[in-house]
Amino acid sequence: MIVGYLRVSTCRQHLTNQQEEIQRFAAGRHLSVDRWVTEIVSGKKNERERKLGPLLRKMTAGDTIIVTEISRLSRTMRDIMSIMGKCLKKKINLYTTKEGYAFDESINSKVLCFAFGLVAEIERNLISLRTREALAARKANGVVLGRRKGSYTKTNVLLKNRSVIVSMLDAGISINSICRQLNVSRETFYKFRRKAPEVDEAIKRKESRRCGHQA
Repeated sequence: MIVGYLRVSTCRQHLTNQQEEIQRFAAGRHLSVDRWVTEIVSGKKNERERKLGPLLRKMTAGDTIIVTEISRLSRTMRDIMSIMGKCLKKKINLYTTKEGYAFDESINSKVLCFAFGLVAEIERNLISLRTREALAARKANGVVLGRRKGSYTKTNVLLKNRSVIVSMLDAGISINSICRQLNVSRETFYKFRRKAPEVDEAIKRKESRRCGHQA
């Protein structure tokens, strides 16, 4: 199976250019794309939270995934390395059209993966260093580290915007979609639901309408 993976961060961006580029790349290698996977989601999200995660789990040895750029997979080198590692482990071929990267069973691919691994390690070390420096600076300035009681958790943010969420539910927007738009987990959303009776009522109205349509 050959899969063309298309991703943009916002609906203002277009997937068409990516698709056409992948089609040209495939034709040049006498390949035919069997399936297209498209999504509008930030590359900062972990691949498990995107369509890419289930896709990689279903793919098997000898399958191929084509993207226009390595950044289509993720915006962080750590996640890119994780995805590449899964592809190598399952013997899934990975090609990028713009950079010309080919991750398969060749020696060049293994050398390239080693280079990417070094970059990912450097990125991890830099993030760790910046975090330690920032914490040390705050502590030196007398800032008490850790979350203060009553600080703005995601649940508190949802509670502040409960009227907007009720309107979204009444407009027929799914809970999954709301969670994605607000960048919260379903677990956080349901904790919030228990603290917001009007949201709970809106969900019940939504479920009642759906049952009515099904009847």
